[in-house]
Amino acid sequence: MANVVVVGSQWGDEGKGKIVDWLSEQADVVVRFQGGHNAGHTLVIDGVSYKLSLLPSGVVRGKLSVIGNGVVVDPHALVAEMERLSAQGIDVTPDTLKIADNATLILSLHRELDALRESAASGTKIGTTKRGIGPAYEDKVGRRAIRVMDLANLKTLPAKIDRLLAHHNALRKGLGEPEVDPKALYDELASVADRVLPFMDTVWALLDKKRREGSRILFEGAQGALLDNDHGTYPFVTSSNTIAGQASTGSGLGPGAIDHVLGITKAYTTRVGEGPFPTEQINEIGEFLGTRGHEFGVVTGRKRRCGWFDAVLVRQTVSVSGINGIALTKLDVLDGLDEIKICVAYELDGERIEHLPASQGAQMRVKPIYETLPGWKESTQGARSWADLPAQAVKYVRHVEELIGAPVTLLSTSPERDDTILVQNPFQD
Repeated sequence: MANVVVVGSQWGDEGKGKIVDWLSEQADVVVRFQGGHNAGHTLVIDGVSYKLSLLPSGVVRGKLSVIGNGVVVDPHALVAEMERLSAQGIDVTPDTLKIADNATLILSLHRELDALRESAASGTKIGTTKRGIGPAYEDKVGRRAIRVMDLANLKTLPAKIDRLLAHHNALRKGLGEPEVDPKALYDELASVADRVLPFMDTVWALLDKKRREGSRILFEGAQGALLDNDHGTYPFVTSSNTIAGQASTGSGLGPGAIDHVLGITKAYTTRVGEGPFPTEQINEIGEFLGTRGHEFGVVTGRKRRCGWFDAVLVRQTVSVSGINGIALTKLDVLDGLDEIKICVAYELDGERIEHLPASQGAQMRVKPIYETLPGWKESTQGARSWADLPAQAVKYVRHVEELIGAPVTLLSTSPERDDTILVQNPFQD
C-alpha cells in the first residue's frame, strides 16, 4: 500500500479539504508538514461542516494526526481550534494528535510584526493573513525560535526569550513600536504549556515506526505549489515550501517513504491576495466563477480572484512537485457556459513561452494564449461516473490531462464526498 502526499497545484483553495477527508478515511496516519493556521480546509461530513486551519484533517475521523516539524504552531490558536471542534462533538486527545517537539512556535510578537509590515504605507504588500507565519519562519531560520520542546522546561525560557528579543526589540524600535516585555512573553508561553505538552512527541521516530509497521500515511499540504517560497510567484508567496518534497523535510521521513503525489487542481483558477495572475478575469466571467464557486477564503473570508484554467502553471507544478495524478475539483462551476477558455502558453515581449518565468517583472508582463472549447448546458453536479457527464465536459477533462501531462485520477463534482468519480485510488498505486 502506498503513502500519499496531497498538494495544491495552483495558488491554494483547490478543494483539498474534501479530497483529504476522502483519503484520510483510508489512511492510518495523517500528517501536516508545512504552513500554519494561515490555511484552511472545510470538511463536510453528513451535512456538518468542520473548518480546520492548523489541525490535520484526520482528527475529525479519529485517525492518528500529526503536526510535523515543518509546521509553525500558534499554541493559542491550536487550543482554540480544539475547543471549537469539541463544541461540535470532536474530542482531540493525545491519542489522536501528536505535535513535533521541534516545531517552531508562533508568538504574539510574530502576529504583531506581520500586521505592522503588511499595513505599512510603503513596501510590497504580499497579502499575508497577518497571523505571524512569516516572522515565525524567519526566527526559525535565524536560529532564535522558541520551539514546542522549550515549553517542557520553563526554567530555560528566560535566556531563550532574551535571545529572541535582542532581535525583535531592535526591530520594533526601528518601527517606532514599544519593546516587548520579557516577563509578558514568558507568561504568554507558560499559560499555554500545560495544554500543549500532552500532545508533544518525537514525530520523526513515531512516523518511522508507523511506516515500518505498514501503516498508510497521508501527508497533507496547505496552500498551493504556486505559493512555494522557492518555486512560486515570489515575493507574493507564503513563507514555507509548499511542494511535495517538503513532506519529507517537514515530517522527518525520508523521500523514499513517499509513493504517490496527488495534486489537487481546480477546473478554473483562483488566487487570494496580491501577485501576478495571467488568466484573471476582471469581468462577468470572473464574477460568474466567483459566485458559482463560492470563492471566499476559509480563514480570511476574503473574496478570491477568479480566471480561466492555466495549463502552463499546472504543467509546471506537476513537474516541480512530481505529481503522479490530479484530483480535478469544481468541474460543476463551469456548467452553463457557452465556451470555456484554457491558457496553453504565454506571450512575453512578443515571444511565445511554455512556462512561467521566475522574474517578478516578467511574471507581470506575460499574456495568456488561449484555446477555446465549447461549453455544456447539462449539469455535472453530483456526477459519480463518466457516463453521468456531458460529452463536452469529458472532452474538457481529457484535454486538461493532455495539456498538463498528468492523468485525472479523481474527479470531484460537488463538495459532498461521495460525489466523486474515482479512476485510480492513490493508496493503491
